[in-house]
Amino acid sequence: MTWKIEFTKEALRDISKLETKILDRILDKLEQTRENPHHYFQRLVGHDDFKFRVGDYRILVLLLHDEKIIIQKVGHRKNVYKRL
Repeated sequence: MTWKIEFTKEALRDISKLETKILDRILDKLEQTRENPHHYFQRLVGHDDFKFRVGDYRILVLLLHDEKIIIQKVGHRKNVYKRL
């Protein structure tokens, strides 16, 4: 069964600032995670959030028990963790 992907308002704002090439790569990788997200995502230490690496970019997500992947933040690795 595939998981459903949802974006928060903050994540939508983050991805609207990305270049098209980078955005396409991130969306393709996210689509791959829908079958088995626990294989791709790593838990952040001290948080309920998970991270997903795509090159120099990180996607911070919440995995819900009703098989939803909530994309919370998207950004370059040097900036994305500052907003936790």
